[in-house]
Amino acid sequence: MSADFLTMTLVALCDALAAKRLSPVDLMHATLARIEATNADLNAVVALRDRDALFADARAAEERISGGKARPLEGIPLGVKDLEDTEGLVTSQGSLPLRDNIATRDSIQVGRLKAAGAIVVGKTNAPEFGHTAITKNLLFGTTRSPWNLDRTPGGSSGGSSAAIAACVLPLATASDGGGSIRIPASFTGTFGLKTSFGRVPRGRAAHWEFGDTSVYGPLTKTVEDAALVLDQTAGVSPYDPNSLPDPGLSYLEAVRGNCPPGLRIGFSPDLGYAVVQSDIAAAVEDAVKVFAKLGHRVTGVPGGPPQLGREWGILGAFELATHLHPYLPEREAEFGRTFIAGVKTGWKMTPEAWGRSAALRAQLNDWCAQTFDQFDLIVTPTVPYDPPPAKGPFPSETDGRPQAFAGVASFTIPFNLSGHPAASVRAGLSKAGLPIGMQIVGPRHRDDLVLQVARAFERERPWHPHWPTSW
Repeated sequence: MSADFLTMTLVALCDALAAKRLSPVDLMHATLARIEATNADLNAVVALRDRDALFADARAAEERISGGKARPLEGIPLGVKDLEDTEGLVTSQGSLPLRDNIATRDSIQVGRLKAAGAIVVGKTNAPEFGHTAITKNLLFGTTRSPWNLDRTPGGSSGGSSAAIAACVLPLATASDGGGSIRIPASFTGTFGLKTSFGRVPRGRAAHWEFGDTSVYGPLTKTVEDAALVLDQTAGVSPYDPNSLPDPGLSYLEAVRGNCPPGLRIGFSPDLGYAVVQSDIAAAVEDAVKVFAKLGHRVTGVPGGPPQLGREWGILGAFELATHLHPYLPEREAEFGRTFIAGVKTGWKMTPEAWGRSAALRAQLNDWCAQTFDQFDLIVTPTVPYDPPPAKGPFPSETDGRPQAFAGVASFTIPFNLSGHPAASVRAGLSKAGLPIGMQIVGPRHRDDLVLQVARAFERERPWHPHWPTSW
């Protein structure tokens, strides 16, 4: 079965299905064939639902389309990141101790995508508990980038990003607690949006989350695709006390309209501290010129926020340690060594460490308030260097300069801690022929503005349909 329609955008695929130019059954055949053909190399998909059930769902979607009852994502195969629940499939978190953890209900996001007509095909790979930007674990192994099998597609949404970039799945879920949507989007040339905190409800969760950095958001081929997905997933839920009310607009309609004119865009090549690969810095600086061409005012951002990489790491480790406490120390050997070493840093949390983190985060908030008083948007690189090897490690230096702690997330972590929406668009290719991401950050709750500006850039520098479908 040809996979040609798998190279289509999600929006185009939905249109083809609704117009009966394509059958959901044929699309399911093509998707499963593509998974089978690529998974030995990519290892993007780590679990599949029963084939008979999948084709029964596809036939039911075909009947709804024929009867004029098609929903927005009717018949679209969906991959779910293996940190997120979908009823009847294991949510392993990429971890051996949870390899039999069958979910009894859908996450809110998955439930909404299913209600919109998407058909869950299976799970996509993720690093253990999403702890790093390289997707590998002891349970399922290493996921590789379709741009270069020796490189990582990023993490923690690495399985999803590889599947989207390689045209394996037309839709897959993703989440971002420190860059886990934007970093994989940058590494695979896809579009990724870290939504405003609360825009897409999280849960339902077994533990209350005191940390407020992680969000669900779209990781797709194009900006329009992301807007279509967000239209299905955004809106308040009683199961997430931080969820935002319905935005009162269609994101898809917003990106199809005109971008607001005369925006004040602040460009920071390094946020005052990041160590950036020279060809990536040059490519992003060139890409920023697109905004000036479109009539926006582009100027430099003075200074930068405080560095919070270590504080972000300890806060995350402390929260994760509370979840894993029942497994430790008896089952410690079943976890990855690097992962469990990171979790143990959570025991370093003290009132003094908490207070330092809180003070620095307050400084970050002040910097964001002052900066967004001067600018409508902030633009930076997404990631400071090329994708690392598929199994790691991260580079300790770039162009002869030492990398900081959590250097891969130098540009992404601040906006998880601040709650601002931030997207990654493909800005070009590095000297190694690998995708480069440019980050667009908007004011709180202005996901629509970030999407509109990203779409305006995409019109000038389109990256679709240039995808690595063979290697």
